[in-house]
Parts: sequence; C-alpha cells; structure tokens
Amino acid sequence: MSVYILPIKVAFIMFGVLGFLLVIPWMVYSYRKYGYFSLWASIVAYSFIFYMLSALFLVLLPLPSTRNTCAFQSPNTVYYSLKPFTFIHDIFKSSSSIWSQPRTYVQIFNQSAFWQAAFNFLLLLPFGVYLRYFFQEKRYWKRALALGFSLSLFYEVTQLTGIYGIYKCPYRLFDVDDLMLNSTGALFGFLIAPVILALFPSREKILAKGEKIQKSYPVSPLSQLLAVLIDYIFIKLTFSFTVGLLTSSGFAEMMYITVGFMVVYFVIPLLWGGKTIGTSIMRFKLSNLKGDAPSWQALLKRTVSLYLPWLASKLDSLLSHMKLAIESHLYFTYVWVTVAMLAFVSIMWLTLSIHAVFVMLKKGKRTFYFDHVADIVPRKNEANS
Repeated sequence: MSVYILPIKVAFIMFGVLGFLLVIPWMVYSYRKYGYFSLWASIVAYSFIFYMLSALFLVLLPLPSTRNTCAFQSPNTVYYSLKPFTFIHDIFKSSSSIWSQPRTYVQIFNQSAFWQAAFNFLLLLPFGVYLRYFFQEKRYWKRALALGFSLSLFYEVTQLTGIYGIYKCPYRLFDVDDLMLNSTGALFGFLIAPVILALFPSREKILAKGEKIQKSYPVSPLSQLLAVLIDYIFIKLTFSFTVGLLTSSGFAEMMYITVGFMVVYFVIPLLWGGKTIGTSIMRFKLSNLKGDAPSWQALLKRTVSLYLPWLASKLDSLLSHMKLAIESHLYFTYVWVTVAMLAFVSIMWLTLSIHAVFVMLKKGKRTFYFDHVADIVPRKNEANS
C-alpha cells in the first residue's frame, strides 16, 4: 500500500501549486464560458487535474536513485512484453485455483498478479468517466477508447524510454497487457459514467443557470473584481519588469506603478470607449448611468479610488523597511507612525474586504466603491448580450 501513498502525496503537493497558479485563469475561463463562477464546474476541472497528476505519478514513481539504471540490470534484460493476456496466465500460475473447481477461484484474490491487473484496469476508469462528462453522448465511445489507448501508450512509452532519456535504461516494463487493461478501463468508465454523473448537475444545467444569471445581473460582481485584478496584474508584469531592468529602488517602482495605474485604469478606457484590458477579457465595459462611455472626470475618480488603497499599502511597506538607529531622536516618532500606518492599512483592507463580500452577496444590486464614487456602471458588451 505504501507504494501508492508516495505518488498520491507528490500529486497532492503538485496539485496545490498548480491549482493556485490556475485560480485566476480558471475563473476567467469560467466566466467567459458559463457567465458565472460555477462551483461544480470548478470541482470537475480541479478534480480532473488532480486525477491526471495522480495517475501519472502512480505510473512513474518511485523514481530510481541514479540516472545510470543500466548498472543495476543484466545485459540481456528485456524491457517489453508484447504477448497479450499474459496477466491471466500469471494469475492462475501463481495461485492454487483449479479451473474445474470454482470454489478455488477465491485464491485469485490473494495473488499480486491479480491486483496488478486490477490496478491497471482501474487506473484509467475515472478518465473514461471524465470523458463521458465532456463528450456527453454514448456515440463517442470509440473516441473515448482511442483517447484511453493514447494515454496508456504515452505512459508505456515514457517508461520504455526512461522518461525520454532522463534515465539511461528503462526502469519499468513496457507491457501490452497494460495497454489493453488501461484502454478497457477507460471504455468501461465511459459506459458506466451516466450512473455516477446522474448524481451531479450536467453541463447543460450549468449553461442554463449561466443564462438565467446573466439576465438577472449582466455583469457579476466577481467578474468585475477579476477585471480589476487582471488590469493590476498587467501593470505589475509590465511596469515592474521595466523598472526591474533599470533599478531595484522601491521608490522608483512606486513611481512606475503609479504611471501604470494612470495608463491602464484611466488612459486606456478613455481612448477605448470604457474598456480596459481586464473588462475586455471579461466581456464587459464601463459606462455612465445613461449607458454612454464615461467622462474623463469619472474615469479619473475611479482610478484614484483604486490607486489610494494600493498607495497606502505601498507607503506602509516602505515605512516598515526603513532602517533608523535607535539613538536617533526621530526613532520613537518613526515607531508610532509605523504602528499607526499598519493599523490604518489593516482596518482599510478589512473594510474593503467586507465591502466586497457584501456587494457579491447582493449579486449586483450594489456597486463597488470605485464605481459608485464615479457613477460608473459595468455593462455587457453589445456583441455578447
């Protein structure tokens, strides 16, 4: 059993890292695909990632302790088995079962060969279930079988090549029986999937719910926050990379990010009819209460509203990293200012977090503070409405 625990642990760690990196891209995709953040669709996507990682590591781990795997193998080692149904012969060969005595068949379950075959059958069975969820219709069973075979072949070739040359010799056997059992397991999972998927909402129901939600409130609050976050990430990647090439000064970075706020949140929507990079990706635009493009005054108010919390946080960071000798007559003033600034920033972000949660719970009946102060309303693009 311990042989299977290590791969699952590694898969869990990798899933945690990968899942964190994919949170924003997945949320963007979810809103563009369904029109809202679907918890069930997220569970399906993330569980599929975890399953694929687990299956891969179950096939490859544990890894050899050295690249020179040839040193631990005899010169005439055979790295492949091309004779089909060998696993059946191995099961009965190592057991005391007798064909003419069905009562002895129970001995099969005590054989490692049987459990190895069962593992290979079950390995891609969930893959078939996922394929049925994605393809929906039973008539795609040939496609599911082909994909199951292809995935199994990928595993076997990866083993045969020593993970494509990382190891000098294969450390596991290329087995045609594994191909057969993996592919059959994927097909079986595809065929029995309706029994499992009947317990959960279908993709059609998710899409139908998305259409209903969009009629109730065209631009969801979480979609608006994602647009703001995408714009900020663009600022950080673009302007921080630029200043990083020129200087490591924290003050210089603050100036560059300030310019970035003005360009991304003010200049771009002013020239682009109310669209920013983020709102364009999320398929909506900013407008005034009449539905027209917002004025420069409104966009400037919105930009300043978004900029001030960042500025306060940046100043707090700069203050906390300042080095002042304890002998200095300004030391105690510096301590009190730092503590006061930290308290202010903490209260500010707590208030903004409560505000964001409140707006999302209201499901679009209230606007975020940065749109409220500027009398700006997010609206769906006409081409997507």
